[in-house]
Amino acid sequence: QAEEETYRLRYDASIYGLPIGRADFTSELKENRFAVNGRFSSAGLARLFDAVDGSVSAQGSLSGDRVVPGRYDLQYKSGKKRESTSIRYARGRVAETVITPTPKKRPKDWIAVSDKDLAGAMDPLSALLSPASSAAEVCNRRVRVFDGEMRADIMFSPASRGEQIGKDTITCKARFVPVSGYRKGRSTIVFLRDKARILVAFKPLGSKGHHTPVEMRIGTKVGTVHVSGRPMN
Repeated sequence: QAEEETYRLRYDASIYGLPIGRADFTSELKENRFAVNGRFSSAGLARLFDAVDGSVSAQGSLSGDRVVPGRYDLQYKSGKKRESTSIRYARGRVAETVITPTPKKRPKDWIAVSDKDLAGAMDPLSALLSPASSAAEVCNRRVRVFDGEMRADIMFSPASRGEQIGKDTITCKARFVPVSGYRKGRSTIVFLRDKARILVAFKPLGSKGHHTPVEMRIGTKVGTVHVSGRPMN
C-alpha cells in the first residue's frame, strides 16, 4: 500500500490590512505521483473593483528527488472575461501550451519564449513543490517557472535574521528574474525585477523534502501585499 499524504492550506492576501484575495489548496503526495488543486478569488475591496474567481491544478510524477510535471491547468473569470491556460508535458518537458482565447498578435517589443528557455522549466505549482535536501537548500536555489505565457526564474537566497517572517519557518529572500514571454520595458515587470522586496517563508510538507510557502511579503508599486497560509482540517 503506497503511502499517501494530503495537505490542505488556506491563503489570505491583504494590503494595508485590507483583504484582497483568498485561495484554498489541496496537495496530494503519493509514493511516485503528486496532484495540487486550488481555487482562488478576489476578496474585500478588491472584489468591488474586479470580481476574480478561478481554479488551478497541476499533476505529475515524483522520481527520486525530482518533480516531473505532467499537466497544468488554469481557468479564471474576471468580470465578463474568461481565460484558460493548459500546459502538457512529455517526459517532463513542455510539449503543448494552449491559451484560450488565443492571445492577440504580439507587439514588436515582445520577447518571445524559445525552446531553450523552456528547458527544465516547470509550471508554478510543480516548481514550488521541488524537494530540497536540507533547510539550507530551500533558500539556495533557482526555480525555473513557465506559466503558459511567461518564463521567469525565481532566485531564492537566505533572509537575514531581521527579515524572518512566520513562526518556525525557513524564510528566503526571492528575486524575480524575467526571461521571456513579456513586453520589454513593461513597468510592472521592471519593478518586480529591480525594486520589489519579496520574502517567502516555507514549512516542510510531508517527509520527503517537499516544502510549501506559508507566508509571503511582496512589494508592489502600491504597497506590500501580505499573504498568510494556515492548515485546513
